[in-house]
Amino acid sequence: MKKMVAMGLAVCMGVMSLSGCAGGSKNAAAGGEQTAAEQTVTGENGADQGGAGQDGSGQSGAEQAGSGQSGAEQGGSDQTGAQKAASGLDKLVFTYVTSPLNVPTIIERNQNIFAEDFGKMGISVEYAEINSGADQTQALASGDVQVLYAVGATSVILSAANGADIKVLNMYSRSPKAFSMYAKDDSLTSPESLKGKTVAGPAGTNLHELLAAYLATGGMTIQDVNYVNMSIPDAKAGLDGGSVDVALIAGATAYQAQQQGYHMVADGEGLIKAIIAVAVREDFYNENRDVIDRLMADQEKIAAFMRDNQEETLKIVAQELDLDEQAVKDMYACYDFSLDVSDEDRAGFQKTADFMLEAGMIEEPLDVNTLFFQ
Repeated sequence: MKKMVAMGLAVCMGVMSLSGCAGGSKNAAAGGEQTAAEQTVTGENGADQGGAGQDGSGQSGAEQAGSGQSGAEQGGSDQTGAQKAASGLDKLVFTYVTSPLNVPTIIERNQNIFAEDFGKMGISVEYAEINSGADQTQALASGDVQVLYAVGATSVILSAANGADIKVLNMYSRSPKAFSMYAKDDSLTSPESLKGKTVAGPAGTNLHELLAAYLATGGMTIQDVNYVNMSIPDAKAGLDGGSVDVALIAGATAYQAQQQGYHMVADGEGLIKAIIAVAVREDFYNENRDVIDRLMADQEKIAAFMRDNQEETLKIVAQELDLDEQAVKDMYACYDFSLDVSDEDRAGFQKTADFMLEAGMIEEPLDVNTLFFQ
């Protein structure tokens, strides 16, 4: 049965005439920041658009499996005379995280945009379902993945602070209201009230940053609570079972908590920027400029589809995530999917980096300008 989710999402590229994020909108998607570590690498297959629904149920393990046709095969029969990648690159692996409302990711795969266009360059396209930000950046560093297509700013900063080669190519989304903290106890209304409480959620993510930022407003740190690193579904299960006092959750999971009458302690508005980006390694960028140019053009193509086919976009996303179309439309109001890196985005990255330093999440100051291609 489709989930009637009354949460907000913003009109992609500012074109959908939706009202602001309302009511359940405080519980919108967490982008690629969920913590299930399952990595499933699949070849693009026109008949298999599903992937994992990622609706907050969560998965675990690091198993990888390959299947399906290559992107080159899916790119159409007109391969004669097509311009091949200058570097000779023949495979491109993207992270694939749909939950709970990564609209560009869903539209791209549904429309076979990467598979078709990169196929014309002789490049097969595969997808790695990696929901943990830490696992995503590790896969990028190892070369198992070439493009992090929706990775949180906290994960990018942490990876760079640890010396990894990672650069932000462009923005993916911004959605501070998508991240929230829920409790059963409605007396938990201030940072001070959380002292000594068990708080569970995914480490190194926007939700982790939300907790730290919220506690800081009361002059507290994460050391003042019993913080447990846990996936979103597990945190919610702990809250249900009573072993967790506060769960750091998002999306359909947060909506479920709201419907159960749980108390929302706080969401990310005014506390975090909740930036999600597209990232690659700098050496990959330098060695594959033609591939990067195609990737940028394809992202514009995805944005154009979302802008010009609004009703179809809603239907595709609703079907992929098993949500009601009205719920998807409402959720859209909490999101900004514009691609350009603005001064505000850079400031948001710096604010996050500075806060991570203060919270002890990174050891040295980081100038986030080093994270962007100049």
